[in-house]
Amino acid sequence: MVAYTLSDDAVDRIFKALADRTRRDIVRRTLTQQASISELAREYDMSFAAVQKHVAVLEAADLVARIPKGRERIIQGNPEAIRRAQQLLGHFEEIWRGRIDRLDALLATDN
Repeated sequence: MVAYTLSDDAVDRIFKALADRTRRDIVRRTLTQQASISELAREYDMSFAAVQKHVAVLEAADLVARIPKGRERIIQGNPEAIRRAQQLLGHFEEIWRGRIDRLDALLATDN
């Protein structure tokens, strides 16, 4: 499973980045369409510099990439990073479902 190939630091960076509403929105937007930081900044009630900081956090978590295009830097979401996070959560779900199945089995033997 891919979840085991992620370091604890990488997992922390991914979930720290996704813990913020604005960053989740930036990821959502850039997964469907590339955008410059200027284009992204127009969508939020915050400064250009604040949006740049959000993008830097997402970039450190490998959730987005900056692609040079002339003088601009285009931001593009990284679906593979989302897939890795999803697989990690899937692993936790498997653990939880296994515990529920064992509990169901235990309760069934008491009857």
